[in-house]
Amino acid sequence: MSMNELQKQTNANIQAKANLIWEIATHLVGLFKPHEYGKVILPMTVLKRFDDALKETKDAVVEMAKKLDEQHVEGAARDGILCTVAKRDFYNTSSFDFAKLIVEPDKIEDYFEEYLQGFSDNVKDIIENFDFDNTVKLMVKGGVLFVTLQEFNSAKADMSPDKITFADMGYIFEELIRKFSESYDEQAGAHFTSRDIIYLMTELLVAPEKTDIMKNGCTKTAYDMAMGTSQMLGCLTERLKEINSEADLTCFGQEFNPETYAIAKADMLIKGGNASGMKYGDTLSNDVFDGYEFDYIISNPPFGIDWKREKKLLKKKQSVAMKDVLVPEFLRFQMGRCCSCSMV
Repeated sequence: MSMNELQKQTNANIQAKANLIWEIATHLVGLFKPHEYGKVILPMTVLKRFDDALKETKDAVVEMAKKLDEQHVEGAARDGILCTVAKRDFYNTSSFDFAKLIVEPDKIEDYFEEYLQGFSDNVKDIIENFDFDNTVKLMVKGGVLFVTLQEFNSAKADMSPDKITFADMGYIFEELIRKFSESYDEQAGAHFTSRDIIYLMTELLVAPEKTDIMKNGCTKTAYDMAMGTSQMLGCLTERLKEINSEADLTCFGQEFNPETYAIAKADMLIKGGNASGMKYGDTLSNDVFDGYEFDYIISNPPFGIDWKREKKLLKKKQSVAMKDVLVPEFLRFQMGRCCSCSMV
């Protein structure tokens, strides 16, 4: 099979898996409007991916958590030990997993709450940014929580890391985000960038250093100021690894949409990457990486989106930080949601 044929097959598999997951939304009809399906499907997909990733070490984590509680070990020390046992940068200390949640339908609400509270703080941050607590309350009220969890226990929602690669899982997230965007009748491109475009961008970015990286490897940092679900950072990491398996890339990114930020952080956690470098907020009005320097910057900001509320602050930043820099007029007023200074 040629590389082109393999690429087409991979794309088809990703879309097929995303479609199967999205079909679970048929159980939400009536209780949720079509544009609200993503409020259930996206966080459930993330949680199921976590659940499948933690499966092998689940029992050991639960046992260790009990021992640490008995010894009154708390804070960073507790987190460090449990992450080590889980072999991930996150964990769940509850006695439940997705399979056990549906054993007793009448107790599903209490079981699910205990399950969510068992996650490490970094996962709780993801759940919070999905505003998932309110969604769960509505699902309980409408009687669809059990059937939704039942569907996510089926073969169609198997997201084990040994069956779905990190890269493909990221693209499944992207495909689900695109579907969610379309249900809002938004432009899909506001969330989704074709992998062909991303691959071209990464190739252009590393081209000047490719020979040196191939020979000597590298230790680099990369930043995406409008990271979406962080797939550009993921593809850049993949490309460097393809050039030299010893290449090391630490990723940083900021995202204004709470749900896509949550997915980006979840994806980075699954990959064992720099999840703490994924930040929430508006890059224009609150650049959390102000003063940082990076080896690479890669981004596809949603150009054309109105930024009037940030314009006053941005112009003030320009007058202070860029008074000696010649910035073309078209750049000053065409930046969309990109960083106010890093790209010029």
